[in-house]
Amino acid sequence: MKNNIKYLVMDVDGTLTDGKIYMGNDGEVMKAFNIKDGCGIHDIAVPNHIIPVIITGRRSDIVTNRCKEIDIDEVYQGVTNKIEKLCEITKDFSEIAYIGDDINDLSCMCMLKKDGGIVGCPADAANQIKDVADFISTKNGGDGAVREFIEWLIE
Repeated sequence: MKNNIKYLVMDVDGTLTDGKIYMGNDGEVMKAFNIKDGCGIHDIAVPNHIIPVIITGRRSDIVTNRCKEIDIDEVYQGVTNKIEKLCEITKDFSEIAYIGDDINDLSCMCMLKKDGGIVGCPADAANQIKDVADFISTKNGGDGAVREFIEWLIE
C-alpha cells in the first residue's frame, strides 16, 4: 500500500458521478454512481483498513442514500471549507488519499500533497487538478475512476 494511507477522501460530483446534476421542479432528482466505484470502496478499501470519507460542497439525499448502501459513515455535505474539514478528520495529512476533479478541490489537494498525502483525479478532471495529481485515472468521473485509484493505492 502506498505510504500509510488511512483515509480515502472523495468528492462526489464529477468524481463519484459523471458531474451531471439532473434537476426537476422539486430540485435534484438523480445522480448516477458506478457500481465498480462502490465495490472498490466497500470491498477493497475498507478491508484494507482505509476509511472512506465523503466531503462535498452540495447537499443531497441521493448521496446520503448511496453512502448508506456502501457503508460510508463519514459523510460531510454542504462543506464550504474542505481544508477545515480535513483538519477535523486528522492532523496527519500523510494518512490521506484524496480524489477530486475540479478547482474546489485544488486547495485541499495542494495542501495534502505538500504535507505527504496522495492526490488523484479522474481522466476528465480540470487541467489545474491534473497538474497537481499523483495519479490520473484512465477513467472519467463516475466511470470507475475511484475504483482505479483505490487499486493503485493498495498495489
